[in-house]
Formats: sequence, structure tokens, C-alpha cells
Amino acid sequence: MSNQPIPIRSVCVYCGSQPGRDPAHIEAGRLLGKSIADHGLQLVYGGGTRGIMGAVASGVLSAGGHVTGIIPEFLMDKEATRHSLGQLNELIVTGDMHERKHTMFERADAFIALPGGIGTLEEIVEIMTWAQLGRHRKPMVFGNINGFWAPMLELLTHMREQGFVHTAHLVQPLVIDRVEDIVPGILASAAANGREGESEIISRL
Repeated sequence: MSNQPIPIRSVCVYCGSQPGRDPAHIEAGRLLGKSIADHGLQLVYGGGTRGIMGAVASGVLSAGGHVTGIIPEFLMDKEATRHSLGQLNELIVTGDMHERKHTMFERADAFIALPGGIGTLEEIVEIMTWAQLGRHRKPMVFGNINGFWAPMLELLTHMREQGFVHTAHLVQPLVIDRVEDIVPGILASAAANGREGESEIISRL
């Protein structure tokens, strides 16, 4: 793996296809989308047009940014409507979830997990697993809106303390509480790639 800075052109956002009970989560989605577009980056995401997923995409599009949605055929009428999918700049329809996740990984230079459910958790954990196996060094972020990811972060710390995370130096997600700090944090992390001691990098592992 190279220690050269990673050029960030697009970011993948994992998040809930439902709005959740805390209105702050939907607002965070919209603000993150706007921030992605304002920084000249493109959004890669799971194609849903409802819930937090829809809020992120709407935030990007409203700010004039580019959105690529990647969705399996069987979810097109569950997480979106075919009309709303037509509003995206690019739509990639995959045959299954495995192809969807692999395509999202290939198209993105960084990964953000906003609040979500089991699917969101599975996606960001898989990306962390690939980092642990040395498959990538792309920035990874837990958008810890209102402390949403605190139980997960506590579990990761417990795993490390119990001796089950042996390559912690390869798994260094940023933990960022304020949505407006997420994109700047990714850009700072990419610029600092390969160097230690950068104050912008908050490693929980």
C-alpha cells in the first residue's frame, strides 16, 4: 500500500433507508449532502430516495452536486421509487447486494457511516474488515450524530482490549460528532495519509 496522499473525488455514504426517530439524523443527512457538493466531491450511495439516504442525495443535488446511486433490482421499489431514481445523475442497477457493495467500494475514495440499521452497520464493518486485511487505506468515518455510534465504538474498544484486533494500525476510522466537520476531516485525513500524529485524525482503534 502506498503512503502517498489519497485523492478524494467521491465519498460513499452508508445510512438508514428510514428516517429514524431523531429529527437530527435527517437534518444531518441533508447537511452532509450539501457539504459534499460544496467541497466539489461526488456522492456514491445505495440509491435509496427515502429516509436518511434520500436526505443525503437531496442535499447533494440541491447544492448542484453529482449523485451516483447503486441499487439492486429487488430494492428499487422498496427503498426508492422509479421516478425519484430518475432524478439522480447516474443510476447503476446491480443483480444482488454483493455486486452493489463491491461497486460502491470501487467508485468511492472514502466512506461515511451516518445513523442507520443493520445494513448500515454491516456495510461499514465490512469496509473496516477490508482495511484490516490490507485491501485499502481509504478514509472511514463514523458520523457520530448525537452519540449514535457510541455503543458500537465501545464494542470495538472492548474487542481490542480483549486481543481480537491485532492490526489496529490498519483500522483507524475517524469519529466525528459534528456533521459539518466530516468532509473537512476526510480531506485532512487523506492529506495526512502515511503520517502519524495528525490532530485531525481521531482513531478509536
